[in-house]
Amino acid sequence: MSNKLLFLIGILGVTLFGMASFLGGFQFDDYDPISQYISETMAVDTPYGKKLRFFGYIPGGILLAIFSFVGLQKFPKSNLTKIGFLGLGIFYGIATIVVGIFPCDQGCNKELVDPSISQIIHNLTGMLTYIFVPVSIIIIGLGLLKSKNYRGLSKIGIICGLISIVFIGLLMSDPLSNYAGLFQRITEGIFIIWIITCSIFIKKGALLEKNTYRN
Repeated sequence: MSNKLLFLIGILGVTLFGMASFLGGFQFDDYDPISQYISETMAVDTPYGKKLRFFGYIPGGILLAIFSFVGLQKFPKSNLTKIGFLGLGIFYGIATIVVGIFPCDQGCNKELVDPSISQIIHNLTGMLTYIFVPVSIIIIGLGLLKSKNYRGLSKIGIICGLISIVFIGLLMSDPLSNYAGLFQRITEGIFIIWIITCSIFIKKGALLEKNTYRN
C-alpha cells in the first residue's frame, strides 16, 4: 500500500470517528458534552444511534485498524513499533468496531444497574481501550527513538501517551464526575492528534528500506 493511500485511510478513519462524536450530541436538546459520555449519543434507542454506529464508528474503526496494521510496515523494523502498532490496531481500531456493534444501554447505565450483555461488552472494550492505547502509543514512540527520520514523531508519541494517561486517570477515578465527558473528549482528541501526526509522517516520510536505523 502506498504511503499516500495509507495517509488518506488514517485521516478518513479519524474524520469518521470525530464527526460521529461531534454530531451525535445534536440529536438531544439537553445533551452536555462536558459531563456526558460520547457513547450516550449512540446508545440503544437513541434517535440516530444506529446511523452513527454503522456510518461513523464502525467504518472509522475498520479504517483505523487497517491504518495501524499496515502502518507498522512503513517504519523501521523494531519489536517495540510492531507491538505498539498491533496494540493500536486491536485496542483502538477493532475496539471501536466492537463498541459500535455493542452499544451501551440508554443513558449508558453509569451505575450498571442490571446491565445488558451489550453494555458489559461495551464497557469492557472501552476500559481495555483506555488502558492499552496510551501504552501502545508510548511503545511506538520508544521504538522510533533510534530512527533519525522519525525522532520527532517519537517524541510526540511519548508526550501524547503520557498526557492521555493523566486524563484517563481523572476519568477512571470518578466515572460519574460532572467533567467525565470533557476528560473523555480530551483523551480521544489526543488519540486523534496522534493518528493525524502519524499519517502526516507516513505521507512525507521515506519508505522503510530507505530509513536509517541504528540498533
